[in-house]
Amino acid sequence: MKKDYETTLPAPYRWRDWAAPYDRSKEANEIIKNKEQGWKRCELDSKSLGAYLEWVNDDLFPFLKALKDKRNATEKQKIVSEIFITKEKTILTSVNNLQDALDKVHAIGEASISQQHIFPISQAFEGLLPSLGEKKNDGGQFFTPREIIRLIVEIVNPQLGGKVYDPCCGTGGFLIEAYKHLLEQNPTPTQVQELKTETFWGREDADEAIPILLANMVLHDIDQPRVWHGNTLTNAVSYGELFKGAPNTYDTILTNPPFGSKEGKSAQAAFAYKTGKAQILFLQHIIDSLAEGGTCGMVIDEGVLFHTNTAAYVQTKRKLLNECDLFCIVSLPNGVFVNAGAGVKTDLLFFTKGKRTEKIWYYDMTLTDDFRPRKVNKGNPLELKHFDDFKRRFALPDGHKDKVSERSWYLTREEIEDRKYDLKAVNNNAPDFTDKRTPAELYKVIQDAQKEIEKELAELMKE
Repeated sequence: MKKDYETTLPAPYRWRDWAAPYDRSKEANEIIKNKEQGWKRCELDSKSLGAYLEWVNDDLFPFLKALKDKRNATEKQKIVSEIFITKEKTILTSVNNLQDALDKVHAIGEASISQQHIFPISQAFEGLLPSLGEKKNDGGQFFTPREIIRLIVEIVNPQLGGKVYDPCCGTGGFLIEAYKHLLEQNPTPTQVQELKTETFWGREDADEAIPILLANMVLHDIDQPRVWHGNTLTNAVSYGELFKGAPNTYDTILTNPPFGSKEGKSAQAAFAYKTGKAQILFLQHIIDSLAEGGTCGMVIDEGVLFHTNTAAYVQTKRKLLNECDLFCIVSLPNGVFVNAGAGVKTDLLFFTKGKRTEKIWYYDMTLTDDFRPRKVNKGNPLELKHFDDFKRRFALPDGHKDKVSERSWYLTREEIEDRKYDLKAVNNNAPDFTDKRTPAELYKVIQDAQKEIEKELAELMKE
């Protein structure tokens, strides 16, 4: 962009001052006087034993947390401040352990000099998220399998120039994957600048997710994550400075609202159809936040689709079908979210705002290639390659003979209304492999097997 770089952090709070290793073959006074790499670290090491940790906890952390309150604070300074806002001190209580960790990160940073290794830190960072879910720690609730995110982004296919939004963005997986997708569209330098600063918007309430979210996005080269820290449904804000200038509606929404989450009266007050089920409220928020002609791809608890006994569920689904073209529902097998500590059965919804739904194309991912139930668990995850048949059929135009198969079918508007807005995927096209034998026939099979066993035992006794 031919612009001068604006420093985000002053000395001695820059990485190269306090964190980077210094040349131990030189005199400390020389390193400090010439402000060489690691000079602040060298200065602190020259003092008392606990000086380094004390400075990190009592000086560095408070300084970084207060950056957002600085007069004329830049967007990057606000982001840095938010990353550290819930952190009081480092969890490493040994100077040696802390400096060893810093040296490892510094070495990774120095290695990141080619396109091939441009994301080593972020890849390692994201690699920790599934394991957090396996251990049922806080990070698991924010983890959506990367294969599911990639599929949704590919199907929705966001375009350059649009605004992308996730109302419950967790650690930012959808926004980051959308950024990668848009970079593949050969943006101009001006468009790249827009992608880094004005394209990706998100909301997240959980304090523990915010530092991971912001760090994850920055490490993936999104310079200014437009993240609103607060409750999306109640509109109660913890920190909204990064969200200033947000549009009222968005061209693309990619999201996975939390399963099983409950909301009180304060959240329900803002919505036409009131219920404590957060996913129903999020669905209303998503429809209202989608621009005319905009498209949404989302994960949803299958219970929302088939539940028809509560007015808010039916009213919200009717709103979806009246205001949007719900063009595809993918039925996922059980166990897709097992690594995130959730066993709930889920589906994927894809819809575009501006035209009512006349029919829905369904695809059943619960079956394998030989039409047996697909088993998904930690050792046998659902992978992107398993969606090849879905993607091939999805790309076919309506009316093509291969659009309907043993795994795919249509449901018309009339059929949906007859079902009282029960949108659950019910596959009547799959081959029936159930055992059709009568109890009498099964009993005869058992008797014949028993006779065969007795005969073989008799032969063995003779020998």
